[in-house]
Amino acid sequence: MGEQQTTTTFPQEVLDQWKGSGVDLPALFSAGKLGERMGLEILEASPERVVGTLPVEGNTQPYGLLHGGASAVLAETLGSVGAMLHGGPGKAAVGVDLNCTHHRGPRSGMVTGVATPVHRGRTTAGYEIVISDEEGRRVCSARLTCLLRDA
Repeated sequence: MGEQQTTTTFPQEVLDQWKGSGVDLPALFSAGKLGERMGLEILEASPERVVGTLPVEGNTQPYGLLHGGASAVLAETLGSVGAMLHGGPGKAAVGVDLNCTHHRGPRSGMVTGVATPVHRGRTTAGYEIVISDEEGRRVCSARLTCLLRDA
């Protein structure tokens, strides 16, 4: 886990906005060491859509099902990345509310989360995150609200 390196795809306008800031976007917009240990990867990132994956293996609870906390880490990471990109280089996104409803518990494979905005304001940003299994079945529905603070 965590050894595989992928490159996050950012739209050109995001790259232009952050150019010259001295910030490594893929490093900043990740789950850090926790995400590395869990095998979380962010595949694409923009204020309008953030996509990431997480392996079920290594992220299960005692019954062998994907741990609800693992789904929460994926959801909060994806929503926070979207909120940070919405806020831009001068803002930091801080999660203040996370709600997760777990619909099914996969035992293997990879889950994919897609975060899309429900609100993008000056001081807060809210994202809906849908996590699905490899067959496209919904595993978790989540909602994240982030406070946008001055960086």
